[in-house]
Amino acid sequence: MSPVKHLQLVLIAALLSASVSLVAPGAIAATDAATGDAVRGAKVYTTCSDCHALDENEMGPKHRHLFGRRAGSVADYAYSPALRQSGIVWDERTLDKWLANPQALVPGAKMFFSLHSAQDRADVIEYLKHVNTAGN
Repeated sequence: MSPVKHLQLVLIAALLSASVSLVAPGAIAATDAATGDAVRGAKVYTTCSDCHALDENEMGPKHRHLFGRRAGSVADYAYSPALRQSGIVWDERTLDKWLANPQALVPGAKMFFSLHSAQDRADVIEYLKHVNTAGN
């Protein structure tokens, strides 16, 4: 990972931490293990950034504007035919399945990396939701 990318992820994690600390104590209800934490997700995402970036295609496609996007639809990325033809639209549920085992969801896809921990997947998904909201 480039030093600039690493710095960007660290800054995003710091900003997320600062925004979480502004919430009044007790305002957040107790959550189960599958509830995502965007701050932790930014840290886990560093493993994803070996191949992906938010705003540019690298070994994998960019992740900006991911939610609601049809899989295999970024015009300037060479997807596998399997993913282009999958009909998947990215949301929390499809991303969780994809991150758990991309080859099980779409046999023949290029991606083989997976996040085995349900908590890691929930955290990365929450992070991606945060960075994909307006103004981020």
